[in-house]
Amino acid sequence: MSQQHHTLLIIGGGAAGVSIANNMRRQNATINIALVEPAEKHYYQPGFTIIGGGAYTLKQATKNEKDLIHPSVTWIKDYAESFQPDTNTVILRSGDTLNYDYLVVCPGLQLDWDKIKGLKETLGKNNVCSNYSADYVEYTWECIRNLQSGTALFTQPPMPIKCAGAPQKIMYLAADRFRQKGILNKMTIEFLNAGPAMFGVPFFAKALSLVVADYGINTLFNHNLVTIDGAAKTATFEATGGDGNKQLVIKNFDMIHVTPPQSAPDFIKTSPLANAAGWVDVNENTLQHNRYKNIFGLGDATSTPNAKTAAAVRKQVPIVVDNILHLISNQPLDYKYDGYGSCPLTTSLNTVMLAEFSYGGKVTPSFPFLDPRKNRFIWWLGKTTGFPWLYWHIMIKGYRIDIPHLESYAKNFTKE
Repeated sequence: MSQQHHTLLIIGGGAAGVSIANNMRRQNATINIALVEPAEKHYYQPGFTIIGGGAYTLKQATKNEKDLIHPSVTWIKDYAESFQPDTNTVILRSGDTLNYDYLVVCPGLQLDWDKIKGLKETLGKNNVCSNYSADYVEYTWECIRNLQSGTALFTQPPMPIKCAGAPQKIMYLAADRFRQKGILNKMTIEFLNAGPAMFGVPFFAKALSLVVADYGINTLFNHNLVTIDGAAKTATFEATGGDGNKQLVIKNFDMIHVTPPQSAPDFIKTSPLANAAGWVDVNENTLQHNRYKNIFGLGDATSTPNAKTAAAVRKQVPIVVDNILHLISNQPLDYKYDGYGSCPLTTSLNTVMLAEFSYGGKVTPSFPFLDPRKNRFIWWLGKTTGFPWLYWHIMIKGYRIDIPHLESYAKNFTKE
């Protein structure tokens, strides 16, 4: 059992953790930084949608973790097990103890496959697929490619989840594939959402309903997947009526894309860092912990009510880094994070609707004069080429690029 001390300790080596480590290193050449992350592979998760749609490969979306972390950062290949914030201590699964001056917690979300009865046993076979796992994302494309007719179901669990648009993005790519093959009229496509609407921001929900109509997709809201029988090709949903009464609805399928329920990781839920709902309890503008002032959180595991996307992380990273440096030098914190998130909604195999928004569902585009509801080819180029480049070569490497996103850019379009 060893004991180590680090000035800055980061829990989680995904988009948020690696970006924080490398960004901090660029701002301060001498600070002692350590990062705890057990995985050796790092995935560009926004690419999983287009892998499932057959327009990208898993290889393109995968790099070795060791190649991404600055060599001066100590990489600890282990799991964080418990937090003792009163003594500035983290205990690892190996039993080793880490002490810190400042802690950043960004372990991402936990995929709760077990919450859907029968899912784990059938995932990756029987035409049951999910883009939410690197192990199964390529099987989604196999299912879409091989289907010639029948019923394709696409599910969405209760919020919050990573990238709220992802469950429907793959549905549009599948529908466009079916259209290209000339079999769209032989398909019944259904979107079964545990929530009450197409999208959380009404401005975009209206535009998406037109996309749904164009493909002839049936939408069913307040339908939550609870059981799946892959061999029998049946999925059971708990449907909640307008009167609040619940009933079970069984659907047959030839293919089903399942988005698993998601929550904060268990080791966060049971820690002193969590709020009552299990999330890392931070101020939504400074990202500083509400009780422990030398702790910050960002990314998917925090209590901030923004969309859980890589675009949100890109905006959060400089704020966390600067606020830690402000604390070190006894300066006031910046209250700069406004809840920005972005969801490039793939509406076909060559168009994307770039949904950008901030806290309270405010529409805050980065590009003036462009109606954010329009499906554009330029954003498809962004999704397949530009955004991955930005991720690997700018954000992850710790460079800063700030494109202003302003509510005023949308005012001409939101009046309607």
